[in-house]
Amino acid sequence: MTLRFAKMHGAGNDFVVLDATRAPLQLTPAQFRFLADRRFGVGADQILIVEASDEPGVDFRYRIVNADGGEVEQCGNGARCFARYVRDAGLTAKDRIRVRTLSGVIEPRLQADGRVTVDMGAPIFEPARVPFHDHGLVPHKVGGFELWPLTLGTRSVDVAVLSMGNPHAVLDIARIGCDDLARAPVADLGPQIEGHTLFPKRVNAGFMQVIGRNHISLRVYERGAGETLACGTGACAAVVAGIRQGLLDARVDVDTRGGRLTIEWAGGDAPVLMTGPAVHVFDGDITLPNHPNLP
Repeated sequence: MTLRFAKMHGAGNDFVVLDATRAPLQLTPAQFRFLADRRFGVGADQILIVEASDEPGVDFRYRIVNADGGEVEQCGNGARCFARYVRDAGLTAKDRIRVRTLSGVIEPRLQADGRVTVDMGAPIFEPARVPFHDHGLVPHKVGGFELWPLTLGTRSVDVAVLSMGNPHAVLDIARIGCDDLARAPVADLGPQIEGHTLFPKRVNAGFMQVIGRNHISLRVYERGAGETLACGTGACAAVVAGIRQGLLDARVDVDTRGGRLTIEWAGGDAPVLMTGPAVHVFDGDITLPNHPNLP
């Protein structure tokens, strides 16, 4: 099978985009892993599949597959690249697009400066809906917002737990005595948080440094991908957690290793708005083996 693809990135979070609007695309997890592999395939953090929609008021369906071959609910940086792709490929002439994902409908909006703003919906805090097993745990409250203790080997860390259509655990690195995000123990704690038994679907682990009330730095260890250069839903989750703790104002610039995102949240049931770049890198064709055998 030969596939036409586009390679894109949003603040360094990179994607292979596949157009399945004209015919269904059924790939195996092994074939998705092959596409995402940086030595044997194209290389990407996630694979994005563009599908037609037969739902009234919804323009497209959007599927996201992680580099490990598992399908996930949401990807903020991917949503921006999705919007840029369907517009540039001539699949729509709209600047505002309604897209169905596994977690619900999102609404990317293309800006005149080339950036894309995505209405990511309202954050979810109920543990069962994240999902997060909070049974028997006693949270600590900061600014009225609950931080949950996670036991990681011989230490415990307090994390904010919420969903932006996918699960997130956000750690303010000041709470572990770290004042430099570059030296934060992401490689050590990230996999432990991601696979913690209290998160039945695993979790994206965010490490946040508060620079000022309108500015944070962020690193994210993503489910099924490891640390990426940027995570859009992770940026949304970190800002929401910071606002709820009284650390941040309603509009925050988030510096990731791949670039800057701007997150806005008015609180309560208001949607989180994320604005950032969406860049087309190149197009190509790749022949997929029927049964990839990656080392």
